Amino acid sequence: MNDKTINWGIVGVGDVCEKKSGPAYQKTKGFHLKAVMRRDFNKAKDFSKRHNIEIYSDNADELINNPEIDAIYIATPPDTHLDYALKVAETGKICCVEKPMAVTFKECETMQSTFKEKDIPLFVAYYRRCLPRFLQIKTWLDNKEIGDIRHIHWALSKPANDIDLSGNYNWRTDEAIALGGYFDDLASHGLDFFHFILGEFESVNGCTTNQQHLYSAKDALSASWIHKNGVTGSAFWNFGSWKREDKVEIVGSKGSIIFSVFDENPIQLITSKDTISLNIKHPENIQLYHVQAMKKHLNGIEKHPSTGETALHTAWIMDKILGRI
Repeated sequence: MNDKTINWGIVGVGDVCEKKSGPAYQKTKGFHLKAVMRRDFNKAKDFSKRHNIEIYSDNADELINNPEIDAIYIATPPDTHLDYALKVAETGKICCVEKPMAVTFKECETMQSTFKEKDIPLFVAYYRRCLPRFLQIKTWLDNKEIGDIRHIHWALSKPANDIDLSGNYNWRTDEAIALGGYFDDLASHGLDFFHFILGEFESVNGCTTNQQHLYSAKDALSASWIHKNGVTGSAFWNFGSWKREDKVEIVGSKGSIIFSVFDENPIQLITSKDTISLNIKHPENIQLYHVQAMKKHLNGIEKHPSTGETALHTAWIMDKILGRI
């Protein structure tokens, strides 16, 4: 595929596609964003006009089966990911799915096995695996800057927002779509990154509840786990606390690394000798390096770090915490 321009279509051009992901496909050499779809035809048309995209539609099947399109990026809410992905697999086209990969581990398993059997590339948008800020953390660990890794802990909390308090519908807190509520949307990023830097999880335990009763999904969760390499881990996520907090600490035999999963605070390497603090900015379009890595993968240059296979393990971690498996 080195010389071939790959025409992409996006199913579900909502907010995430405006800046985070959509322009990344337009800025990647060898990729061409040719078509977009949204259930609201006028919104699909508006998106296409503002982003200079040739084809727009309110029909996902029409876009997926368009012979001019080589690859599909699914950017809809997770309850539709499996259905659309299986339709893409039937066409034999390349696919990238937004995170979380699907609603449950079983759905993810079905998706991954289908693409594997058909030998079709399947990517998942866990883009932190490609961002320089997070790759620096991995480099510190790989270079044993904090010695042998002992433990990782993540605290993520925030107050209830205006939508939560209003009682208006929000798919992110609908248990039928996201049993863990904001946990599904946010924690998946962090847990996937921990999987990336520390290896697969061996065992996982979780506790979940709904403390505020503002919506049907869970709003308070905690977990403990152990990686296959013996590193232990713990975390809590609370979406009704008095303040926002996003802090990860990796403890080693010779020091610690402190960083945030979402907040762009400096990443810190702390040892008995020194403290190094780096402020590494994200690109304007945060999925840019993830999208560029897909092109490198398809060109046979290097394997993309976030595939259906890696995302399946992250889905298993999430469902273990939620008590589904």
